[in-house]
Amino acid sequence: MNDAINRKLLRRSSLASRWMINTMSVVVIVLILVNFGVYYFAKQYYYGTAESYMISEANATQTILKRLYDDAAISYSSEVREMIEEFAKKDQMELMSINQNGQVSLSSSGFTPDGDYSMPDYDLALKSEDKIGVYVGKGRGENIIAVTAIIDNPNSNYSAMRFVSSLKMIDSRISGIMLICVITSAFIILLIMLMGTYFIRSICVSLVQMGNIAKKLAKGDFSERIPVTANDEIGQLSTAFNEMADELENSEQIKNDFISSVSHELRTPLTAIKGWSETLSEGYDEETFSKGMKVITGETARLEQMVEELLDFSRIQNGKLTLQMDTIDIIAELEDALLIYIDKAKKEDKTLSYNEPRFMCAVYGDKSRLRQVFINIIDNAVKYTEPNGRIEVVVTKNEDLVVISVADTGCGIAQEDLPKVKQKFYKANRTKRGSGIGLAVADEIVSMHGGYLEVESELGKGTTVTVMFPLADKKGEPSDE
Repeated sequence: MNDAINRKLLRRSSLASRWMINTMSVVVIVLILVNFGVYYFAKQYYYGTAESYMISEANATQTILKRLYDDAAISYSSEVREMIEEFAKKDQMELMSINQNGQVSLSSSGFTPDGDYSMPDYDLALKSEDKIGVYVGKGRGENIIAVTAIIDNPNSNYSAMRFVSSLKMIDSRISGIMLICVITSAFIILLIMLMGTYFIRSICVSLVQMGNIAKKLAKGDFSERIPVTANDEIGQLSTAFNEMADELENSEQIKNDFISSVSHELRTPLTAIKGWSETLSEGYDEETFSKGMKVITGETARLEQMVEELLDFSRIQNGKLTLQMDTIDIIAELEDALLIYIDKAKKEDKTLSYNEPRFMCAVYGDKSRLRQVFINIIDNAVKYTEPNGRIEVVVTKNEDLVVISVADTGCGIAQEDLPKVKQKFYKANRTKRGSGIGLAVADEIVSMHGGYLEVESELGKGTTVTVMFPLADKKGEPSDE
């Protein structure tokens, strides 16, 4: 399927839209929170570092000025002025002196602000126990950090020293970090969108294809399959879907073949019955009557057997087939089935051999259903064996099982057909009469008795059908079936 169709399917897929919206919403919210977190912690770190540095400078200045004030040999005012004018860290911050009136008297920059100059840090320092006030905020049109240290010198014109530093470089660094975070976030979003698109194409498009093909399967179109491109869960689901489609196609073919086969099987006896009925109704002699009744009776039996097989199969499918279980001699039931076909085999120039075993085999089962199994297997052996062929029935047993095998020298079954012969409605050889469900019914009945039915065959050399049943004293308590 080309990319245009994939995109169309992608747009139509509500699952894909919900996945993309939900995923991207979560990713965007998380990235926004992460960016806010990075901004908060970066600001706290850099602003905190600057604040700590300036507080340490203020504390050091307090200590120096106190020492200068206590030294009577020097001019305190001259030393303060010299400290401010020759301040060594002018490139990092500005040092101001504040007089007793709360106004800036000197500044390391050479410029003193006007009288209405706001100094929140000075006000905070006056109220603080440690005589240090800190202000971070707007000042002179930019973000600043200001630290004021009160000087406890009552006879001095200097009441406090103020340090002011611009946060422009720090803000620029934080902006750089946030730019990297935003670019990284955009890259993550783009990467997730690309990965999500690939993910949706690999999953949702396959699901849409399955839905479309499922609709075609429902209408009887079995021509399309899901392309399997990976061995992941979707690939396994696609494989299972294709296998299901193959089974449906096979079942549809078997059903059609069954309908065709059953129609033919029904038409033949019905035609014979109708033809002889019309012949006998127009008048007949004794020989014609005898021949006609024989044909009608035989064809009616064929119809009855076919209908009975269909009914049994329906009961098995619906779980309504009941068994009248009892301890029986399975060899006796086998011999009853053989009696039906010995004369038939002779008339068709086929040899049906059976060596009666000298032991009894008691099994727990339904005698009529087991006889039905043997009739079906022997009937198939006789039916598919050509004249002058041979059918051999052998019974053996061990400590746990009785094993009955029916081997013929008939046409055999191709290896590709062998795994399917026990499937319902399947006929490996369509030239022979039969509905194709007799062996399937027999296999179900054998399984219900706790046994096994196996088929071995080679095309052109014959077939061997083997059934195994647990002996009655090995099977244990009977079921309620």
